[in-house]
Amino acid sequence: MVVLGADHGGFRLKEAVRAYLEQNSIPYKDYGCYSEDSVDYAPFAFQVASDVAQGKAEQGILCCGTGIGISIAANKVKGIRAAVCTNEFCAQATRQHNDANVLCMGGRVIDEETAVKLAKLFLETPFEGGRHARRIAQIEQIENGEKL
Repeated sequence: MVVLGADHGGFRLKEAVRAYLEQNSIPYKDYGCYSEDSVDYAPFAFQVASDVAQGKAEQGILCCGTGIGISIAANKVKGIRAAVCTNEFCAQATRQHNDANVLCMGGRVIDEETAVKLAKLFLETPFEGGRHARRIAQIEQIENGEKL
């Protein structure tokens, strides 16, 4: 399952991604927001990131104005590797090399068509493992306060 969340700045991107998931029968849960009325992004980031970290969802997609604020908030949840992506290369590489589990995008940075392309790539691209697994383990060490 994929979990979605956005603030008002990312609402249109989230809605485009939600429509794509629905059209392709990909299970999802939408935590909002549900309009372009101003809201804070942190609660949405926390809900989506928590579901992913707890294994309730396989991946998450978060959107705000730039993707940056919501990614910073999501990355505060232990076990989350949220990546802001603005192009296809980044969306694919962050899955292959970083095993990112939350995609973040900005509604003031990219359009809806691009958001759907990035979401599709993110959801379909597997983690390559190998040398990258060692690097993910190092990230986890940092997260746990361990010395590298």
